[in-house]
Amino acid sequence: MREHLHAEWTKLRTLAGTGWLLLAIVVLTVAVSVAASAVVSCASEGCGYDPAKIGLFGVQVSQAVVAILAVSAITGEYGTGMIHLTLTAMPRRVGVLVAKAIILVGLTLIAGSVAVLASALATRRILLANGFPADMLLLTSGPMVRAAVGSVLYLTLVALFSLGVATAVRDSATAIGVVLGLLYLFPALILMVADDDWQRLLWQISPMNAGLAIQATTHLSSLPLSPWAGLGVLTAWAAAALLGGGLLLRMRDA
Repeated sequence: MREHLHAEWTKLRTLAGTGWLLLAIVVLTVAVSVAASAVVSCASEGCGYDPAKIGLFGVQVSQAVVAILAVSAITGEYGTGMIHLTLTAMPRRVGVLVAKAIILVGLTLIAGSVAVLASALATRRILLANGFPADMLLLTSGPMVRAAVGSVLYLTLVALFSLGVATAVRDSATAIGVVLGLLYLFPALILMVADDDWQRLLWQISPMNAGLAIQATTHLSSLPLSPWAGLGVLTAWAAAALLGGGLLLRMRDA
């Protein structure tokens, strides 16, 4: 496995655009979170906004960059034909996929942690100035820590989900379309469903809606899923995608 990890780290590190994509994750997360915080205010008689969701709103945008990074980690090799050399040098195909996943998880955890921490620090002062109570913005409180750590885990799971989809379809455009469609289009389609029970069920299985429940710190009883259960739904999506991608990688020719 050490050889697999070294090879995959070398390939991803030297892949054109990897550094810029990691930087984009941080910049987009912080910039969008700051912009969202600047336009939201809290009235003195009460606040209907969840400060964690507002302060970490940029995660909803930067997840697209995470998906692109994860997809490029494998489809780039299919595009150049390098996958033939990779699988010839390392015939254990599942080992190749596991190594890609480990390297991708490490990079996403680092970039995601920097992005979430910077967003939390930058938006706290803005939200305080916009009337949010100080007790709602304690970065060391249990709910806020859970929202921050959960957001990093959310981005990591999006990366694994995207890697699994890309391994299965082997085409960059198709993989990105599938992933972004499930993340962004699925929630929009749910709003078109008139039946409340169906709408609730679709919300519960939506990878983005369910996964981002981890950011909720207020009105938890009104959520269709608890925060950790919601993140568990995204974990199931990621596991299914990786399992399917891994099986197809073993069964098909390169």
